[in-house]
Amino acid sequence: MKLNLKLLYRIAFWISFTGLIAIISDFGFYQNDFSQRLIDSFYFVVLGIGIISTFARYIQNTKLFKRKVFVFDLLSIAFTLWIFYMYLFVGVPFETDLLLENPIWIKIAVLLTFIRESSELKMNLNRTVLNPAQLFILSFLVIIIIGSFLLILPNATYDGISYLDALFTSTSAVCVTGLVVVDTGTHFTLFGQSIIMILIQVGGLGILTFTSYFSYFFKGGTSYENQLALSDMTSAKKLGEVFSTLKYIILITFGIELFAGILIYTTIDSSNFVSQSEQLFFSAFHSISAFCNAGFSTLTNSLYETGFRFNYYLQLVIIFTFVLGGLGFPIIVNILKYLKYKVVSLFSSKKSKYRPWVLNLNSRITLVTTLSISLVSFIIFYFLEYNNTLVEHNGFGKMVTALFGATTPRTAGFNTIDTAAMSFPTLMMVFLLMWIGASPQSTGGGIKTSTFAIAILNILSLAKGKSRVEIFRREIADISVRRAFAIITLSLVVIGFAITLIYMFDPEKELMDIAFECFSAYGTVGLSLGITSDLSGASKFVVIVVMIVGRISMLSLVIAVFKKIKHKNYRYPTEEIMIN
Repeated sequence: MKLNLKLLYRIAFWISFTGLIAIISDFGFYQNDFSQRLIDSFYFVVLGIGIISTFARYIQNTKLFKRKVFVFDLLSIAFTLWIFYMYLFVGVPFETDLLLENPIWIKIAVLLTFIRESSELKMNLNRTVLNPAQLFILSFLVIIIIGSFLLILPNATYDGISYLDALFTSTSAVCVTGLVVVDTGTHFTLFGQSIIMILIQVGGLGILTFTSYFSYFFKGGTSYENQLALSDMTSAKKLGEVFSTLKYIILITFGIELFAGILIYTTIDSSNFVSQSEQLFFSAFHSISAFCNAGFSTLTNSLYETGFRFNYYLQLVIIFTFVLGGLGFPIIVNILKYLKYKVVSLFSSKKSKYRPWVLNLNSRITLVTTLSISLVSFIIFYFLEYNNTLVEHNGFGKMVTALFGATTPRTAGFNTIDTAAMSFPTLMMVFLLMWIGASPQSTGGGIKTSTFAIAILNILSLAKGKSRVEIFRREIADISVRRAFAIITLSLVVIGFAITLIYMFDPEKELMDIAFECFSAYGTVGLSLGITSDLSGASKFVVIVVMIVGRISMLSLVIAVFKKIKHKNYRYPTEEIMIN
């Protein structure tokens, strides 16, 4: 009996996987009447086997009724049975222009079936085969390659696209960069734009975040080996907190994106869109792109487009969204805990003199650094560009546009001004902001705000003659200082090599434009001075590599390549080296 059930589950998975391929084929290729009817019929086969497989699991294991997965299965089956009833007995074709082609509801049900069946597979993150850094890098490369093949499907673009450009676009989306070689809004169809949006979401969170949590949710547990591997990737302090951390990441991401999407929808003028569905898609796309710090836009000139350039409330929503995304999930969770503590203590009848360390050192350094950099860059941008790119705005508009221009270079990549028209001093500041980037474990890139803060603190410590780096009555660990130095050095090496190679491949390009492109690619920013689409094939490939390295960090790449040595219980005599 067990053997037969295992066979059933295996068949259900492969049928659901074939159903996913059918969905891609349905959307990606032009179908004649016969092939369309064949695919539609196969959808029902997938749904039918999925229902049988789910019922079999509950018959085999009655404990599933007491778990949270029961609610998901109940709603999924009810949704599927409703589709069966409407098609077989009512005959409603579910025509809707809400998303892509019709009928969309069957495809959603098939997708849910695939998620359910694939999550039952045994996931083994064996550290003896791949260490967490290697696994992290491999997951990104796999998604990039899959995304590139999806983007060359006939229905993904209006006029076709070369594989290199598809690979560039996929890399830019997965690495949440925003550099584009073709216009996203006019070159890609709604299906192609939807693929880019999904790649941004998966790239921003990481495919392992989704697969690991879904596997844990449906199966109710995981192996000790998997928890060890995931703890390294999520920086969870305890093994028991690994999946609660993943849950927080997913809930925070979708919660903020939903809230931001609603705000974007209410702040944009419906006259700029052909239909309500187009307005909804615009809101969803820009909400995801903003929170993931991707910088992709369906507008040709990003938010500098006519009809959006002076929509300051939309720009404030976008700023709010990408700043939260750039803070990092641990920081957001810690801030929520701190706010909860403040609210509880405010309404508590017992007043205590004891003040717990709720806001940890990481959060304090990140928040202070982020606010300081944003404030200083805002003031500099405002005065340098007052009579230049800000001249067309009014008083309030100047403030919002300056704030946008000061915050977007730290990996967001949207623009509300003509980037190429910025003055030279402003460009130099943007270089620095792109290099610094966002915060650790966020959706952004760069060397990270904490690395920059540690570097500054180390300089101040040396200037004062101190042997330790101290801040907020805490001493920063020596390993953190060493990591910061390594990250800074490796970033400059990568960017330097990239600039040299692109200048060799495209000598007619201005060095400033090339340098801007490379800093933008490494910081996964997406801002450009307009040379991206004109680069040669070799230069585009260099930018692709830089985007990947910038997203995963060069230090992670070095850790993945070099084999760790065992700790030796000895130390050599210490000597100082002359530096200056």
